[in-house]
Amino acid sequence: MVSSGLSRRSVLQLAGAAALPLSTGMLGGPAQAAPAGTLTIAYNVNLPSFDPTVGLSAVNPTIQSIYQTIFDPYIGQAPDLSFKPGLLTKWGWNADRTKITLDLRKGATWHDGSPVTPEDVVWSLQRAADPKGGNPIQFVWSKVGNYKIDGNTITGDVIEFEPTLFKWMAFLTGYILPKAYFEKVGAEGFEKAPIGSGPYKVDAFERNAFLRLKAHPGYWGPKPAFDTVVFKFVTDPTSRVAELESGGSDVTFEIPYEEFDRLKAKPGLVGVTKPVSDIAMIFITDIDPMLDSNVRLAANHAIDKKAIVERLLKGYGVPISTLEAPGYAAFDPSIKVAYDPGLAKSLLAKSGFSPEKPVKFTIQTTRGFKPKDYEMIQAIVGMWRKVGIEANIEVYEIAQHFELRARHALAPAAFYNWGNAIGDPSTSTGFAMFGPSPHCAWKGKDLVERIGPLWGEKDEAKRIAGYKAVDKYIAEEGEVIPLFQYVQPIIHKKGLKIVPQANGMILPQLITQA
Repeated sequence: MVSSGLSRRSVLQLAGAAALPLSTGMLGGPAQAAPAGTLTIAYNVNLPSFDPTVGLSAVNPTIQSIYQTIFDPYIGQAPDLSFKPGLLTKWGWNADRTKITLDLRKGATWHDGSPVTPEDVVWSLQRAADPKGGNPIQFVWSKVGNYKIDGNTITGDVIEFEPTLFKWMAFLTGYILPKAYFEKVGAEGFEKAPIGSGPYKVDAFERNAFLRLKAHPGYWGPKPAFDTVVFKFVTDPTSRVAELESGGSDVTFEIPYEEFDRLKAKPGLVGVTKPVSDIAMIFITDIDPMLDSNVRLAANHAIDKKAIVERLLKGYGVPISTLEAPGYAAFDPSIKVAYDPGLAKSLLAKSGFSPEKPVKFTIQTTRGFKPKDYEMIQAIVGMWRKVGIEANIEVYEIAQHFELRARHALAPAAFYNWGNAIGDPSTSTGFAMFGPSPHCAWKGKDLVERIGPLWGEKDEAKRIAGYKAVDKYIAEEGEVIPLFQYVQPIIHKKGLKIVPQANGMILPQLITQA
């Protein structure tokens, strides 16, 4: 049975965005060392939209660092991914899991000084649950309703049990927004002048250039170490390296690992690495020639993941065989997809293909979005060529990937980095491989039938075991190509203290002076 809460109508909608006024003199001219009290981050993606709950950017894990700097999620996360109080201080189910209870923190304020209220929480949840509201995770939020407020306590009825509901309250689209302000200015006005309750408020924004933030004096949590934070949007990794070397930025990340090793050895710079919850993967779309299991399995077995990690990533990566990375709740180390080019050749031969008569298809990839992404795909295409696969590389921007994926229009193979900050199998294998999900490329009925019953499974042990069985089946059928768990490279100026986050976020509110 397929969960009735997840349907094909759950299609991503692109939210429009308008630029905020540019402050004169901001970031003009050559890069200079940041003034005291200012933290400048050379960031690897642009910010297309300020609303963290609707449209394509809402489900882009890479943008969440910016969102969590301006807005508060319902529930917070510690650096090790464990959950902690955020705007909600308590949360939970009743005994038979027919109701939820949420306690709102007292004393929190929006950036305009008005108080954060239980009405804001209820409005945010109801807006997220509206099928016409544009929230790409609407099918999660719609499973609770009929909210009631008593003081700072909110209760709601469980319409359909969702085992990961509270995990989502710390994850994508799980943000509380200001009801009165949003209704006053509307969606377009909110894009022009967004406010949240997070540690920093928006001061100036120029699309494709920078975002400048100022500390929120009424923030309920610890006071940030820096009064001003600047996110410079520097999508080219070579330029991010130059930002640190020139003194134009204080922190950057997602740079080539050989550059990371070089920079961390320089006086005045410090390097930090940590395995994060992101994984590199290649989506397989259920179109020709990927409908042939021999082609899919050959594409899997022909990739030497260990060599890619060692040679291209300088050892900074953990090869994997499923969409569950070490540390995820359903990680099963017994599932292996071996590097076996001989097997790949024999599988292709069964379908009439060989190095002399190769199967042909396109593989899409980003270039510079993640360290060595394009070079990695080049290496994989070379490995494929040796066994009888001729793949044409097409470069796209990450925003194009989201748009194509939402329309089920990706190429037969498409590189992507999957972020799963809550480590739950539903938010890795589930959303990536369940046909009705807008995040899925493989729409096969086989996985719809296997994953469907797990969405509402109340027995947690049975749910996790079910996902492990699905992961084993996917590996045996070759319906996705997991590559490796990422190790995130962070370079920063000496004199700063950065606590790496297992979710890969770069949160300025957690960066202090050493």
